[in-house]
Amino acid sequence: MSWKQDALVHAKDQDPKESCGLLLNIRGKEKYFACKNLSTWANQCFIIDPEDYVKGSDLGDIIAIIHSHPTTQPIASEADKISCEETNLPWYIINPKTEQWGSYKPTGYKAPLIGRQWVWGVTDCWALVRDWYKQELGITLRDWERPITPEEFIANPMFVKCADATGFKELRPQEKLENGDLLFMSIMTTGLNHVAIFLDGDVLHHLADRISCKEPYNEWLLKCTGMRLRYAP
Repeated sequence: MSWKQDALVHAKDQDPKESCGLLLNIRGKEKYFACKNLSTWANQCFIIDPEDYVKGSDLGDIIAIIHSHPTTQPIASEADKISCEETNLPWYIINPKTEQWGSYKPTGYKAPLIGRQWVWGVTDCWALVRDWYKQELGITLRDWERPITPEEFIANPMFVKCADATGFKELRPQEKLENGDLLFMSIMTTGLNHVAIFLDGDVLHHLADRISCKEPYNEWLLKCTGMRLRYAP
């Protein structure tokens, strides 16, 4: 069978979850290498098992990423476009029911700061901070490696221990907030599991399962705030 046929079989087998895999060049032949989807929301997105990625790369050169859209058209989502840019590889998408294919190649796409969909590790609250600092200040912040699932992150939040290594220092109580300062917050938990950017009395942030937005730094968000930080490398 061709690599497209193999990928389709895998997509049908994984339905209603998204399938994912690699297109390999093995001694001049294109082969599909099926991978496990580790995403908690496997019906909506995918995370390729890192061990499978390494196994695939040992077999041949990775020349494309392949995944399925079980319930939508095979058109690249915003998260797909962002991740495609990060991999710098073509992406192929298959709908297992209609058997239609779509594709997307790196084009320099950048997600909007406001109105983006939340996807763990792709367009989450820290990704929004990194994108804002890059677009507005020309500063490339370190991208912390996330746990596989947000549940693991909530159980052991990383923000406090990673802040200093990223160039942020905690503000003293008497210091006033300035534009671009970060606010580490506790949202529906005890640990500091969320980050927002202070801007002219508002906050720009991206809560889980919502679109990114700018809203007033209101009483509720103030109560949720556990740390205030400023970039000072």
